[in-house]
Amino acid sequence: MNNDVKSNCAKDLHEHLQKLDEAGLLIRIDEPINKDTEMHPLVRWQFRGGLKESQRKAFLFTNIIDSKGKKFDIPVVIGALSANSDIYRIGMGVKDIADIGPHWEYAINHPIPPNLVNQAPCQEVVLKGDDLHGADKGMDALPIPISTPGFDVAPYLTSSNVITKDPDSGVQNMGTYRAGLKASDRLGVMMSAAVRAGGHAHWLKYRERKEKMPCAIVLGCSPVVAFCGPQKFRTDLDELSVAGALQGKAIDVVKGVTVDLLVPADAEIIIEGYIDTEFLEPEGPFGESHGHIALEDFNMNMQITAITRKQKPIITSIISQVTPSESSVIKRVAYEPMFLTHLKKTLGIQGVVKVSLHEPLTNLRRVTIIQLKNGTPSTEVWRALHGATSFIASCSKYVIAVNEDIDPDDGDSIFWAMSYRSNPELDTQIVKFRDPGHGPRTEHRTEFDSSLLIDATMKGAMPPIALPKKEFMEHAKTLWTKLGLPEIKEQSPWFGYSLGDWTQEWDDAAKRATDSNYLENGLLSAKNRNSHVMPNTHVRDGKSS
Repeated sequence: MNNDVKSNCAKDLHEHLQKLDEAGLLIRIDEPINKDTEMHPLVRWQFRGGLKESQRKAFLFTNIIDSKGKKFDIPVVIGALSANSDIYRIGMGVKDIADIGPHWEYAINHPIPPNLVNQAPCQEVVLKGDDLHGADKGMDALPIPISTPGFDVAPYLTSSNVITKDPDSGVQNMGTYRAGLKASDRLGVMMSAAVRAGGHAHWLKYRERKEKMPCAIVLGCSPVVAFCGPQKFRTDLDELSVAGALQGKAIDVVKGVTVDLLVPADAEIIIEGYIDTEFLEPEGPFGESHGHIALEDFNMNMQITAITRKQKPIITSIISQVTPSESSVIKRVAYEPMFLTHLKKTLGIQGVVKVSLHEPLTNLRRVTIIQLKNGTPSTEVWRALHGATSFIASCSKYVIAVNEDIDPDDGDSIFWAMSYRSNPELDTQIVKFRDPGHGPRTEHRTEFDSSLLIDATMKGAMPPIALPKKEFMEHAKTLWTKLGLPEIKEQSPWFGYSLGDWTQEWDDAAKRATDSNYLENGLLSAKNRNSHVMPNTHVRDGKSS
């Protein structure tokens, strides 16, 4: 397979921000902003304020303070990875949104191993020993924001790429995990066991060896590196090699100054240290990506041994928590084409048109909509429904199959299809013993979950949609605009169309009506009077009497 998608991605975060600025997708805030109370709430409004996705942008904060009035000299950017799909596209370095899926597919199957260098921008400044201990030093000198003011108990690293290494195979893993500030030289780290995080698997091995686990946290890097952290690759695949394939050439890496790990040379900041495998420490609460507050748990703690950085770094933070969010866009834009490839190519299912992962409030993990061509055989519909549950263990709690005319991104359209195109007795199945995945801790949560599969496709021809035909709605829209009425937005369905149960005879009669010739229709119907039927008898049945 050849990669027809040519990438023009940025080498580092600075170059990426320049591209966003040139595209009009970067807002620079130079007035003082409190990182603990104002920064995330301000950016949050573009996700909860009714703006279209296309209106969301990256925010670069250059004048940062905390609630005590302390000033920081390092900028923070939020939304620079995926405040909207176009920002993600620019980060991937591709021309069209449609290119993202094939580009991911090629990169996963054609990884390029990293290139080791001896000197790197990420080590222009090296802080160790006394430079890490005490107020205004180490982590305390970095403007790490609070994501969910009023609930989070600490500033948290959210746009982090955490690198660990399998002590047996030597293969590195890079995952995106939260890390809360405990002290100037200590972090609380949560590597989820529920979603089988690669870092957690490594920790178990180091624990068995009674050794501390070396760890390096990348804070700020090129988007293609950052995009690999949240993905779920096979365990023998180094995320940095996939990032190299996305970039089109090997990612330059350098050995850490205090840990035996390879880190991206062009990163903004690297936090090095060792994670304790004997003692766990209370960590949280923190607003998680499933949209609820993750309550206090015992989790890992990391003793920092070095912080290395560029001379003038920029810190990245992401909007997560309640979706839509920046983290949910990262998943949606990448996962949807991967689901589609799994169903169409891996499983060879006929008729699949699109896969849509519902984003608002569900973070893409719970509701999967599969759009299929009209007339797709029932066997293929059910193969698609079951296939979706097999792709990512923690996703697809509810899987709904719909036809091409149903907008999979519109909940009202989906409810409409479920209401008139499915019979709960015949068109639903429950798949038991599913992974519960990433979700809020509750008293009712069990070891297993299940999935509900719904076939909401048409099982045969149906009457047309009861709206004026497209030509009349388009003309009326022109008239609406001419009359200076309020701006309107098309909502699917916005015009009527046939669903198979519609004859040329009826179409001709409707044309006569719009031509003001309804009297002719009356004459024709009079010729077909019938004295042997009851009211509400279908004409087809009456004609056969």
